[in-house]
This record gives sequence, structure tokens and C-alpha cells, in this order.
Amino acid sequence: MAKQDYYDVLGVPRNASEADLKKAFRRLAMKYHPDRNPDDGEAEAKFKEAKLAHDVLSDPKKRSAYDQFGHAGVEAGAGGFGGGGGASSFSDIFGSDIFGDIFGGRAGGGRRNQRGVDLRYDLTLSLEDAVNGKEVKIRIPVQVDCQFCNGSGAKPGTQAKKCPTCGGVGQVRMQQGFFSIQQTCPDCRGAGTVIDDPCPHCRGRGRIQEEKTLAVKVPAGVDNGDRIRLAGEGDRGEQNGSPGDLYVQIQVQAHPIFTREDNNLYCQVPISFVTAALGGELEVPTLDGKVMLKIPPGTQTSQLFRIRNKGVKPVRGGAIGDLICRAVIEVPINLNERQKELLQEFESSVQEGGSHHNPQSHSWLDGVKKFFEKMGL
Repeated sequence: MAKQDYYDVLGVPRNASEADLKKAFRRLAMKYHPDRNPDDGEAEAKFKEAKLAHDVLSDPKKRSAYDQFGHAGVEAGAGGFGGGGGASSFSDIFGSDIFGDIFGGRAGGGRRNQRGVDLRYDLTLSLEDAVNGKEVKIRIPVQVDCQFCNGSGAKPGTQAKKCPTCGGVGQVRMQQGFFSIQQTCPDCRGAGTVIDDPCPHCRGRGRIQEEKTLAVKVPAGVDNGDRIRLAGEGDRGEQNGSPGDLYVQIQVQAHPIFTREDNNLYCQVPISFVTAALGGELEVPTLDGKVMLKIPPGTQTSQLFRIRNKGVKPVRGGAIGDLICRAVIEVPINLNERQKELLQEFESSVQEGGSHHNPQSHSWLDGVKKFFEKMGL
């Protein structure tokens, strides 16, 4: 009786990928495996045929020979590779693929090396240091290998032994019907070893907490919420796993003079009543020195003055921001009698000029008048 083509057995095209072959075999195994079809000779025969087809086509050398010479190229005793069609257990086909990733199980080994956890450090900076950049030294607590047991967790002079529950593989197999599920060993927690006499310094953990000093280069222009990543400066991983990272979180202190919005700096500049009226120059601070700000005559409260390139240079590059000064007209207080007389004389003189001297006041009064007339008042 002629043998059926292996590609037809699996129901895949001749250019099927390895993943396609695997998927097709799983589908047939779910349908015909003897564990699911006890005492069914026909189902067992179909399963063996599917397994043989998968064994041949999933092996690159066997598949090449089969594509060239057909069944003759892979039959034992005919110069081929031979093949086995015996029935594997249901768990051998599905156990590691379906359940291994869920429970962390891998045949033949204990718990994989685990990457260390990432750490966070909150770094508070002055506005000047955030804008100009600075190198800061910080001290952080980290987990390091215990120097007394060299990270083994066992008391010096002793060593961990193979876990008797899982035989050192870190996994135990549980049978549920025709399913065989791998789970992390409850005794060694996946390590594959147990410690009878733990190290007294680290209490069997293999790691202890220490503090280390790091130099953090803060780039110019950082702002609230920015993070600086220091690769490999986090906690050391278990089972000789790679260390995590350290993230330095930037917090900028409030400044007594300046506030920051994006790349611009803002400040309020008190201006005397006389300077606002007559104009003049004021000395204004910046983060890198002093500049003279020209005040034009008739300056009003909240008027803005922009000083170019006295703001913040963006940390990721780009144009430098500006310093924006907001004028605040300061009304004199605690006047003596003579000063009051002079101001009253000044007010009378201004009133004689009408709206020419106080255009905003007159405009506002005209608006109020019209509003009351509209209401009939």
C-alpha cells in the first residue's frame, strides 16, 4: 500500500514553515493522541503517521532528503535517516510549550537568572543647577552579593545541595487527567537547590544591603519630572542575574525671583511710580549676571519686557529661551504731609489735561456711564 505524502498527512503546503508544521502537528495530536482516544486503533495509527511526518519535515536534513527522494530518502536501511513513529506522551508534545511559559518551567534546569530590580532616587536641585547643569554625588542603598558566602547563601564551608523534591530542575510535574503541568518547585522556589545551613550574615539570601556613592552628571536644562537613567546601577539580580537600572528623578526647588515655563524664565520687576511715568533704566538680575532694562515713559502694570537668550537652553537641544520681566508699578506708602501736597497738586494738574494723561481711566469711566444709561440709572 502506497504511503501518503507527509505534507498531505499534516495538511500543509510544501513550502510550509517550521511554525506551520508545528501548528499542524499539534492540531492532529489533539485529535488523535492515544491518551485522548483510548482503545482506538485507527486514531493511534493516524497519530503515529502524523508524528512521523512531523519528525521528518521538522528536521532540515530529513526534509531535504524527503523532498528529493520521497519516502525512500528517509527510510532506515535505504541510505536515509530513519524515523520513529512511536507515541510520545501528551505532556511531551504540549507540556513545555503550553504551560512552561505560564509557570516559568523549563526542562533540565533550575530557576533562570533574574534581572535585578530598577531603583529610583529623587534628586532635588536649585534652579541654577538645573539650568546650568552639575555633577552631583549621591548615596543609594543597593543589594550586593554577600562577601562571606560569595552570594551562595550557604554558611562558609558548606554548600547548597540539590533539591530532593524536584531533583534540581526547579520544577515539579503535576498530573491532571491527560494533562501534565509543570509548576515551580514549592521547596526550592525554582532555584533547584536548598540550603540546610544558611549563611548567618545574609540569612541564606546570598545578598546584603549596602550603600554606594555615585556621581550623577546632570545635563544643563533639566526640569521637574525629567529622569536620568544610570544603566546597571540598580539592584543586583538573583542567581547571578544582571543588575537593574537606577533612575534619578529630578525635582527643581522654587526660586525666590524666577519661575520657569518651558524654556523661558519669568520674573516680576517693581517699578517706582516716577520711573514708570518718566521712564528710565533698572538693573535686572539674570542667572548669569546683571543686565540693564530700559523702561519707557508711561509704563503700565503688567507690561512685559523680553530679554533675549537669558532663559534656559533645552536639554535636548534647540534655541535658548528668554527672560520675560513683568512690570509691577509700586504705589508709594507712608507719605508725609509735604509729599501728599505735592501729589495733590500733581493730580490737579493731570485732571486739567483730561483724557490725554489718563486714557485708560477715562475710557473705563465712559464705559461705566454708558452701562448705567442703558440700565436707566
